[in-house]
Amino acid sequence: MALAVYVGVVQFLFGTTWTLYVIYLPQLAQNAGIGREWVPWILVADQLAFAAMDVVTGFWVDRVRAGYGRFGGWIVAGAVLSAFAFLTLPYAGASANVLLVAIAIWALTSSALRSPPWALLSRHAATPSMPWLSTLVLTGTAVASALAPYLGVALRGVDPRVPFIVSTLTLLATVVGLMLAERRLPAHPPAEAKPLPPVASPALFAALLLLALGFQVHFGLSSAQRYAQFAPREQLAYLMPVFWIGFNLLMFPAARVVKRLGVADAMALAAALGALAMLLTLFAPGLAVLVAAQFLAGGCWGAASVAAYSAAVALGRTGREGRFLGTLFAVLAVAVAARIALAGSGMAQSHLFSALQPWLPQTLWLCGALVLLAGRFR
Repeated sequence: MALAVYVGVVQFLFGTTWTLYVIYLPQLAQNAGIGREWVPWILVADQLAFAAMDVVTGFWVDRVRAGYGRFGGWIVAGAVLSAFAFLTLPYAGASANVLLVAIAIWALTSSALRSPPWALLSRHAATPSMPWLSTLVLTGTAVASALAPYLGVALRGVDPRVPFIVSTLTLLATVVGLMLAERRLPAHPPAEAKPLPPVASPALFAALLLLALGFQVHFGLSSAQRYAQFAPREQLAYLMPVFWIGFNLLMFPAARVVKRLGVADAMALAAALGALAMLLTLFAPGLAVLVAAQFLAGGCWGAASVAAYSAAVALGRTGREGRFLGTLFAVLAVAVAARIALAGSGMAQSHLFSALQPWLPQTLWLCGALVLLAGRFR
């Protein structure tokens, strides 16, 4: 459990650094003479770099683990490179080349903080315990996501060097703690029998992509619009985190459901219920019902996430967890890139997309549920 808490804190701090980066990137780009119209495409490139490196790092972790046993030191090395590049960003000044090179190095090396800590955890955790441990780790992601709107308000006018330095040093200290925690565990834990595949891997990742795209449209493109119908925009910083509060709180009972039903059935059930919750947000007659629907939708995304991470670990048993976890992170990054590209290109404001947008999230989630059931009964 202690290792899971460490990994959760790493995920929280990494999520916070991404939020800081998104908040300050327009200002940093402007200082370097890069037009604001390029900012979304820099973010898209970041996510695509994440996706590519997540897969590469996943395979690399499996090889290092097979040869050396421990790989916490490699995670620290990657984190140090990532931290150096991240700290360079607010000092790039008027040099566009320095800024872009630092961004590229940061994006490429940050993969050390995404799937490898999960792979480290899975190495020392039994498969039946993964739903509960996934809940602990994903709590870090949920808290970071919930705090994002508040950070956007709180950091207005703050010199970017201050939060960049504080967050980076804290993240490095936590990663070192993660390495030390690994060293207190056996280098070669007892081998575990390979479990039966809970779902066909193509079905899992296809369904996850559908769910992730639906989540991006619902939360990233639609939620603020729905809240604005019932509340002033000044309150959005306090309303948007409701989704993540539901994500975090409902993950804990969801872990029991995943363990009882199995990852495929639990993930399909979460997708179906989440689609209904998203549909309710469309027809909510007032703010109270909308908040409740967003809370439930967040909880269903949390349940689906717990099931997805548990499935990736089960499919990778034993010795291939890194590549499956890396692929999972890559799928999530591709969905984020798609949402940013949609908004940055102006397609999200087109008449066609505006007509489809209200019905797209729940349609994607229901399709994801069907894909999971098809993979379950292959």
